[in-house]
Amino acid sequence: QVQLVESGGGLVQAGGSLRLSCAASGSIFSINAMGWYRQAPGKQRELVATISSGGTTNYADSVSGRFTISRDNAKNTVYLGMNSLKPEDTAVYYCNADVRRRRFTDYNNYWGQGTQVTVSS
Repeated sequence: QVQLVESGGGLVQAGGSLRLSCAASGSIFSINAMGWYRQAPGKQRELVATISSGGTTNYADSVSGRFTISRDNAKNTVYLGMNSLKPEDTAVYYCNADVRRRRFTDYNNYWGQGTQVTVSS
C-alpha cells in the first residue's frame, strides 16, 4: 500500500507563514505528479498547486505569488510554503500523488488524510 502523511498545519495570524509537508511511503517504484488541494467548510475541494516529477509547477490564481510548491524526490516528499496568508486560505489541505507501485504498471492516485490550516484575521 501507499500512504501520504501531511504535517505542518496549524493556526496562524493573517500575514503569517506556514510550511506543509507530505511524505509518501509504502510500496513505491516511482512518483509522477504531486500536489496540494484544499477544502473549506461548505465548499468543494480545489486545486492549490501541483508539481511534476521534473519540477514543473502550476498554481491556482488565488495563491500564485504567495505559495511555493517544491519536492524532494529522494525523500518522496512534497512541500507547500505559504506566505502572506489570508483568512480565506483557511481550509483542510490535502496532499495528492500519482504513484507507480511496481515497474511496468499504471500510476494510481492517492490522497493524504488532510491537515487543517486556520488563518485568523
